[in-house]
Amino acid sequence: MTGPTGPGAPNPGASGHAPGGTAPSAGARPETADLAGGGLARRATADPLFRLVAYALEAAHGRPPAAVWSAPYAFRLGSPGLVAAAGWPTAAAAAPRDDGLVRLSSLGHPADSCDLPLTLSGPLPDAPAWAVRPYTVLRALARAGYGRGGTDLHVQGSLTGAAGLATAEPADCAVALAVADVHAAAGERPDRAFLARLLAGALPEGDDGLRRAVFHARPGRALLLGARPRRRRYVAFDPAASGARLVLMAVRGEAADRPRELARAACCARRAGALSAWPPGQRPGRSLLMLLPEPRRAAVRSAVAEDFRGRGRPVPRFLNIAVAGAARREE
Repeated sequence: MTGPTGPGAPNPGASGHAPGGTAPSAGARPETADLAGGGLARRATADPLFRLVAYALEAAHGRPPAAVWSAPYAFRLGSPGLVAAAGWPTAAAAAPRDDGLVRLSSLGHPADSCDLPLTLSGPLPDAPAWAVRPYTVLRALARAGYGRGGTDLHVQGSLTGAAGLATAEPADCAVALAVADVHAAAGERPDRAFLARLLAGALPEGDDGLRRAVFHARPGRALLLGARPRRRRYVAFDPAASGARLVLMAVRGEAADRPRELARAACCARRAGALSAWPPGQRPGRSLLMLLPEPRRAAVRSAVAEDFRGRGRPVPRFLNIAVAGAARREE
């Protein structure tokens, strides 16, 4: 991937084999670490986010990652049962350990890195709030045979929750792919269908449809959720090809005011020429996706901004969205 246009075409690489075995030692697969870890951190042509994540893991934990994976943010379409990926990624860098310890870090939480014992059951160890979810994923992976020896992990997104897209599901998928990769046998790539089932069991409150988009999306296409997981069906969804632009609009201010402000913003956008507007997730949030005819894009944004500014309200944030491909390993 180059720039902020998001991950490229998917590379499922599913092995089809059940996981098993014990974790490699912390020094295993040095050739992989050289290619995807330290090498990526120092490669001038690599995407800045992936260079940063690789470097950050090395800076935080003293060793380069054995793999870096990117996972796109995902969203639901206005039509029921359709999901797609956005061209903005979350990234996870991982390196295997053999001492039963997990070391977690994120530039989004620079003061809250933590070293935790990896336990397969029982209460979660005391951890910073941000680390509870990745630790839950690591524990589920370890129970399935991936990474019982422990893992060094660094996670970083290109967007925050203020942008209005779900941040948890892409991070879950990036972590699962990176950790499964570094603890797999040489030449074996993570089984995405298996990982989707594992995440659904470990984090049942998450949006499984968004996870499927993260694992299986295609550029310019939307994934139909009703199809059987191993017989995926897609429909064309390429706004740019039809002279339109997909724009995410996120309102600011108090949570209690957001539903009313979003409804007003949607009405204002439609009056100014938006073709449609809909929430990007299943639950009410702070944002709407809008499909804007290219000639009306500036007019719609201006009309919404003027309405909010005229009422003394914070002007919403706008973010262009490209319809991107699935999670991938960054080489």
